[in-house]
Amino acid sequence: MRRRIEKYRRAQPDRGADYEIGCILLEQPFFFKRNEWIRAPADWSANIVRGKGYDTAAGEGKRIWDAISLKLSLAALSLIEDGRARYGEPTLITPRLGQGSFRVIVTDAYGRRCAVTNEKTLPALEASHIKPYTESGPHDVRNGILFRSDIHRLFDKGYVTVSEDYRFEVSGRIKEEFENGRNYYALHGNRILLPSEPRLWPQKDYIRWHQENVFR
Repeated sequence: MRRRIEKYRRAQPDRGADYEIGCILLEQPFFFKRNEWIRAPADWSANIVRGKGYDTAAGEGKRIWDAISLKLSLAALSLIEDGRARYGEPTLITPRLGQGSFRVIVTDAYGRRCAVTNEKTLPALEASHIKPYTESGPHDVRNGILFRSDIHRLFDKGYVTVSEDYRFEVSGRIKEEFENGRNYYALHGNRILLPSEPRLWPQKDYIRWHQENVFR
């Protein structure tokens, strides 16, 4: 092993050297069936021994990213969710399955912009479940909307919602409870930004559930 490391590093043998070996951990990996495999990049080499990345906006990187996104969205429009188990093996917490993929697909479906404000600062954006996972809401792009973080919190607490004709609605509770909310009321009634593909739009059953059970 030491000889191999020195070969890769093109280093002179040194018995006293304490080589640091890094590793990459994949969180929540998923696997396509063999007949759904995607062709490897044309410039991929079997001799690669260090990390190699691709630009998902151009060339081979874009081809692979688009193919993966399409396969995930077409998988019954239900993202990486095993129907036999909604949770992983018990540990100190109960990890949710598929959350990472849900976040990525919803973010891309909305063009990396808040559906209400058009904000595009990625660290400020969050993929929201319309019907929470804890209430049996699925990791499905149609059960998700991309919100700016403050609107996400208001949505989860029932201060705002989305109508069945995809318009943003703000509860009077904000003004009653906080004597504020001018910036939010200015957005009331605006049609939200929707994915370019109608099949990825929020499902009205989930919107209706939010209106009836969360929004006040």
